[in-house]
Amino acid sequence: MKLPNIKAILSKKYFLFPFILTCIASIGLIGYIFIIFIGDYVIDEKKLIMDSTTTMVDENGNEIASLFFENREIVEINQIPTHVREAFVAVEDNRFYEHRGIDVRAIGRAVYRDILARSKVEGGSTLTQQLAKNIFLTNEKSWLRKTKEAVIAINLERRYTKNEILEMYLNQIYFGHGAYGVQAASQLYFNKNVEDLTIEQGALLAALPKAPNGYSPINHPEEAKERRDLILHLMEDQGYLEAEEAVGLMGKTLGLDVVESPEKQAYLTYIDMVMEEAEDKYGLTPEELHRGGYKILVPMNVAAQDAAFQRFQDNQYFPGTNDQVEGAFVMMDQHNGGVMAVIGGRNYVTKGINRVNIKRQPGSTFKPLAVYAPALEEGKYEPYSLLKDELLSYKDGQEVYKPRNYHHQYKNEVTMYEAIKDSLNAPAVWALNELGIKKSKSYLEKLDLDIPDNGLAIALGGLQEGVTPLELTKAYRSFGNNGKVVEPYFIKEIRTRKGEVIAKAKKAEKKVFSPQTAWNMTRMLEGVVQDGSAQAGDLQGELAGKTGTTNYPGVDNAIKDTWFVGYTQDVIGTVWMGYDTTTPEQHLTAGGAYPTRLLKDILRDAGLDNGEFSVPVGVTDLENPISMPESIQLKGSMTFHPLSLFTVDLEWSEAEDERIVYRIYSVSGDKEKLIGKVTGEHQYSVKNINIFNVPEYYVVPFNTQTKKEGEPTKALKPTFR
Repeated sequence: MKLPNIKAILSKKYFLFPFILTCIASIGLIGYIFIIFIGDYVIDEKKLIMDSTTTMVDENGNEIASLFFENREIVEINQIPTHVREAFVAVEDNRFYEHRGIDVRAIGRAVYRDILARSKVEGGSTLTQQLAKNIFLTNEKSWLRKTKEAVIAINLERRYTKNEILEMYLNQIYFGHGAYGVQAASQLYFNKNVEDLTIEQGALLAALPKAPNGYSPINHPEEAKERRDLILHLMEDQGYLEAEEAVGLMGKTLGLDVVESPEKQAYLTYIDMVMEEAEDKYGLTPEELHRGGYKILVPMNVAAQDAAFQRFQDNQYFPGTNDQVEGAFVMMDQHNGGVMAVIGGRNYVTKGINRVNIKRQPGSTFKPLAVYAPALEEGKYEPYSLLKDELLSYKDGQEVYKPRNYHHQYKNEVTMYEAIKDSLNAPAVWALNELGIKKSKSYLEKLDLDIPDNGLAIALGGLQEGVTPLELTKAYRSFGNNGKVVEPYFIKEIRTRKGEVIAKAKKAEKKVFSPQTAWNMTRMLEGVVQDGSAQAGDLQGELAGKTGTTNYPGVDNAIKDTWFVGYTQDVIGTVWMGYDTTTPEQHLTAGGAYPTRLLKDILRDAGLDNGEFSVPVGVTDLENPISMPESIQLKGSMTFHPLSLFTVDLEWSEAEDERIVYRIYSVSGDKEKLIGKVTGEHQYSVKNINIFNVPEYYVVPFNTQTKKEGEPTKALKPTFR
């Protein structure tokens, strides 16, 4: 038997061994190149841009609301204390700074245990693999998913530094109770920023990602503390803490300072209108706002918003046949157009019926806009011009229109001031008929109130479609600010997460009336509040405004809509009340006094009721109306004076208003003669009287504003005393 050639065999094995090693290395290199190659396809870097919470803040920087799908505030790695990073590394991946994405030791241990159990029971995932799974993959436990996870992890390690990976991981993970990322968790559980966390607080946060609900320190404090102490033990075991320090920290309580999310129901309308404006004006969709981590600066006055919400919950302000009366409210800054407060309904829900944008019949609030301000601007009338106050019939298209005053009383003539103050219907329609509907509508269009109506009912706010509370607020601003309307806005500024300004409100003003017309309207509307239909309620400062009420036809004393628009030097507010659907059984039972009182109370609650109007530069102030006496009593006598012979001394009852001019007339036979006039005085002497032909005398008060005489006294023939 021939023995094998030992040398040949050894020679072959010597040759094959390096060949096999070379093949293994080549396969490994090819595999690594393949992993790197397919990494470009499995890593979508857009997914690494995490959702971040958008915050709304007022002009003082106070947070009003947060918009998010995931409540997350991204922080940079240098804002996260070293001891917080160490806590996470200690429990999640103690060889994080040594491996290149996968940990062979951990994988080997996990495979061994899986084989023993004949199922997938343990993971060997590194912190980088967890990031890969959370961002790019599902939670499915399979060999294919683990392979993808490893591929992504290796490529993540190639592209990013360890600090960048750790930063992404700490900003991405979920900590329970709606908090994503270490900053949101720090704010939630400890009411502090992440850079201020202590060692044991960082350890508690590191305890949560494994089971955020099971280890919740709010719901399961004992389990949370046990898990936290385990983290502290691991930190000591891995050299991050001294043993004595770890024991001391384990003895501490959880030290929670949980910040409950404030109730934002009062702000729901405002938030919705901010999102609508962001999309309409700046192209930012609601989804982008909920993901983008923007900071939105809004002109909200929190005190006014809170006051309005609280008052709207009180049924005493809302008179109706049942407690389903609805309402809407807008408050705007007079100077720049920023919307300070808004209520879309008494029980408004997100994306619900926003009554701020629903058209309603404006009633008498429309008279100043459609009739009186245009009439002043056209120079046809002045504030104390006389308007007809009669029950008249008008040919209005194919119909006969016969407007009536609400109290069915008529004075033949009233001043524009009086017509506005007492909200008289007949003078408003007469003035519109004189002005012309076409001219009136040209001003309404400038006010951005483009209505389809072409009848005289425009004067009384009887419109086919109506106007919205926001539109009415915008239009009335022209009176409080030199005749200019301004575009309302809800967003003053939007900044990105990096602080870049990407949107900014512009003060878009448009002139409609002259400053003089606007100021005259303000003074007359101030009279409405002081002495007219808007006296209800209390206010410290000066307020101008107008009530409006529309009746529900067919039912006595039933009201469909009631309004009040009021403004100070600084703010303007509109209140609407009514039902979403008015019926004979469901209607308002009272009118303008209720929204008037409500607006005044909101102003007072918010501390916005102390302002006073100041006369604009270059504008002539409007005098208060002259108060004419209803009647005056005349008495007189003759006396003898050596120099003037016989003199008649006339004296009449004193009136309150000293601006009244008194005209003195003499009557001889059928001839009357104006013999003198005095202002603010109550006596007059006629000298050199012929005692053989003494005339009669009477006195007439004269209003210099209206150019009209009042009621004369009875004629008096004086005699000697």
